[in-house]
Amino acid sequence: MFDTLSDRLAATFKNLRGKGRLSEADIDATAREIRVALLEADVALPVVRSFIKQVKERALGSEVSKALNPSQQVVKIVNEELVAILGGETRRLRFAKTPPTVVMLAGLQGAGKTTLAGKLGRWLKSQGHTPLLVACDLQRPNAVNQLSVVAERAGVAVFAPEPGNGVGDPVKVAEDSLAHARDKQYDVVIVDTAGRLGVDEEMMRQAADIRDAVRPDEILFVVDAMIGQDAVTTAEAFRDGVGFDGVVLSKLDGDARGGAALSVAQVTGRQIMFASNGEKLDDFDAFHPDRMASRILGMGDVLSLIEQAERTFSQQEAEKLASKLAKGPKEFTLDDFLQQMEQVRKMGSISKLLGMMPGMGQMREQINNLDEREVDRTAAIIKSMTPAERADPKIINGSRRVRIARGSGVDVSAVKGLVERFFEARKMMSRMAQGGGLPGMPGIPGMGGGGGKRKPKQQKKAKGARRSGNPMKRQEEERTAGRGPGEGGAAFDPESFELPKEFRDMLPPK
Repeated sequence: MFDTLSDRLAATFKNLRGKGRLSEADIDATAREIRVALLEADVALPVVRSFIKQVKERALGSEVSKALNPSQQVVKIVNEELVAILGGETRRLRFAKTPPTVVMLAGLQGAGKTTLAGKLGRWLKSQGHTPLLVACDLQRPNAVNQLSVVAERAGVAVFAPEPGNGVGDPVKVAEDSLAHARDKQYDVVIVDTAGRLGVDEEMMRQAADIRDAVRPDEILFVVDAMIGQDAVTTAEAFRDGVGFDGVVLSKLDGDARGGAALSVAQVTGRQIMFASNGEKLDDFDAFHPDRMASRILGMGDVLSLIEQAERTFSQQEAEKLASKLAKGPKEFTLDDFLQQMEQVRKMGSISKLLGMMPGMGQMREQINNLDEREVDRTAAIIKSMTPAERADPKIINGSRRVRIARGSGVDVSAVKGLVERFFEARKMMSRMAQGGGLPGMPGIPGMGGGGGKRKPKQQKKAKGARRSGNPMKRQEEERTAGRGPGEGGAAFDPESFELPKEFRDMLPPK
């Protein structure tokens, strides 16, 4: 969603690189470019004005003029101000002292409240809570049925005593849900309320009545990040009419400009608490202003990537794999390779994961064009092999390759290529697990040795006569002492020197 904004800001900062000192004209030009980038991204005008004012004041001060690298200091200022307009620190969900904690969802129809109720329920369940979804949207056709289906997929309970479709009293359903939650010992109640296509008096009155009936601990306003400046107008109307404590951004995976979503926290004074960035129930997490600002500026989001990996990968499995690799490359089989690949796939889209890596903004086009089905093809090839072939791919000959290719629906060359890549990857992973660094890279600090394990240090010979450090002088000394060059300490011979095989393979044929 923020790709265009990221590209414009990256181009702006690129113009500052290499400048030892920034003049007032440089800062004005930079501020003007940032202003245009934010306005094009649909950020609200009052927010843009406030943002540019803060950036210019700080950039013109001693903070930049005395910095060793002024351009990096400007990027730091922009990053900090972006974090500020996104809400500053991460805002956590407040839980009631005595359960159940009541969370009420409000927003327009089509903002994604019902799906988001399921995502929030699943997220809370993963945090160790026992949530209950409550169907209080009794106007929209099949809203109750949709919530029941979403709750089942999320693996959480649902309270839906009324069929909906215009039948039933939503305020009574909300009141009864609290007694049901206490009786069944649910510690969080998520109330899904009705929306309208636009802000109207009836919707506001119903939302206010439900609020007064259940006295929620948190009222979350769900805003569609793709609706543009209307998001800010609607947020202000809900804040004044019903009131809310936090904002949830839905549909962050869309391709709209999305700047209005950046404006909501600043305009309403309520922080963004959660963000939904996909259609799956797992595509939902707490909103971190600093991480979002880092993504917008193309710095990646390594912390979110690590958290996602920790949720997906088991510590026990990771230790088991590390011990296997440490024993030697032959211990790592295609079964292990398939298992690791499936674990990575569980983390989500490969392109999304790569997008979290720092510096990947320059490769956005290649990342967006990644064929996610390639992972499925690789898995199909491995699953078409026999257990013996997976354990020892060296036995895969021509006839076996043909059979595997037919079984997985790919060309024979694809099977051959996979096996070759696996051997290379296994060699490198084993090498790194043993602390040996990358193959064929001798003498690089921190990367281990070159071709193999280091030889034990030999006992130093007893000191003899000292030799000169000057090669010409040393040659004369050796000649007068009756020794040929290299005797008593092999001299370097350019004729017999050979590059390592890894480098020789890179050179063009003679």
